[in-house]
Amino acid sequence: MADVGVDVLVVGAGPSGLNAAYYAGFRGLSVAVLDALPEAGGQITALYPEKMIFDIAGFPAVRGKDLVENLVNQAAPFEPKYLLGEQAIGYSDRGDDVLVTCTSGLTVEAKAVIVTGGIGTFNPRPLPGGEVFEGNGLEYIVPTYVPYAGKDVVVVGGGDSAVDWALGLEGVAASVTLVHRRDEFRAHAHSVKLLKDSSITVITPVSPVSVNGDGTVASLTVRDVKTKESREIPCHALVAALGFTADISPLEAWGLATQDRHILVDTTMATNLPRVFAAGDITEYPGKVRLISVGFGEAATAVNNAATVIDPEATVFPGHSTEGAQA
Repeated sequence: MADVGVDVLVVGAGPSGLNAAYYAGFRGLSVAVLDALPEAGGQITALYPEKMIFDIAGFPAVRGKDLVENLVNQAAPFEPKYLLGEQAIGYSDRGDDVLVTCTSGLTVEAKAVIVTGGIGTFNPRPLPGGEVFEGNGLEYIVPTYVPYAGKDVVVVGGGDSAVDWALGLEGVAASVTLVHRRDEFRAHAHSVKLLKDSSITVITPVSPVSVNGDGTVASLTVRDVKTKESREIPCHALVAALGFTADISPLEAWGLATQDRHILVDTTMATNLPRVFAAGDITEYPGKVRLISVGFGEAATAVNNAATVIDPEATVFPGHSTEGAQA
């Protein structure tokens, strides 16, 4: 006997996974949501809960943590079972259902599985020489801006997270300095424009040389990529936004067909494995666009097609939500 038995197991508690939980409940299916992180929300909760998101239909702007809260509340009437802090590592096709095994030994029996695991298990790329300062002024993610109030902060990186965190810290920290090894940033063009119009000090093109301090961060030494000259930037806190390494090897071990660390799906969001579908950033197909709004649609497509696998007499179309009272 499995520890948990449901109609649908959603692997990944990010936005797509939470939307899948809602849709499964809307279709009258019991659902469990499993995620290796200790909280629902996926990358939004882990990396940018305070960030404003502007491309969610119907919301001119919504804070990341508020979007997660709304998604959880939307699914709540259907009482999804959350299995957080659990990583799915084993898959077994048993004909009428599948059995998924977790690293803890927990087993889940489901009639269909929907993988919405974002980029899978993700770990921050370390700042060279910064190991001894981790947790003592050096952080790799910024879940809240409160600890940085009144401090001089240096952010290292040139992607979306680096620019977004620097912008978010402006007005909270005493000063914000953003350093990057290139003159150009990889962040969204609108965010880069906001950066240029801000009071943030931008230093490019430089690379980090050393983190300095007696037990806690006191400064960062950087070297100019062109002139090779070094300079020291005093700071109370250092945020290394150097990106993350994705690891979907536990899912690949199931036998899922993948391409460049993404799961291949067809137009129904079905994978190559029986009763296993996928949605969100982790999927790959011709024309794929990795946006939260696209993941929402994929999650609905996956659930509604999974419903016909669970019950061959069911239809793909779920009916309109306005046609009847929800639970």
